Amino acid sequence: MKTLILKNVLPAAVVALAVSGAFATTSMQKAPEKNDVALKWGYFANPNGTCSPNRTQCSDIQKEELCRMGDTSGPIAYEKNAENNCVQPLYRVVNGQ
Repeated sequence: MKTLILKNVLPAAVVALAVSGAFATTSMQKAPEKNDVALKWGYFANPNGTCSPNRTQCSDIQKEELCRMGDTSGPIAYEKNAENNCVQPLYRVVNGQ
């Protein structure tokens, strides 16, 4: 009886394990990376709140450091809305992130 179960069930179990392993590796290859960068153009605010034409590459992913004209100093860069106003501060891009 035990031999009969091993001969019939074991191959089915091995096939099921192989198929589930194939699906697991395929889904791991398609997993999005956590370090994907959402690059945006950051504009600098004029005294009246509108955006200047000067811009720099920034990110909208929240980090500790804000995006600035210089790497760590200078005016803060903002996201420009449809009315050409600088309202949302953007974040610094560090090492492509």
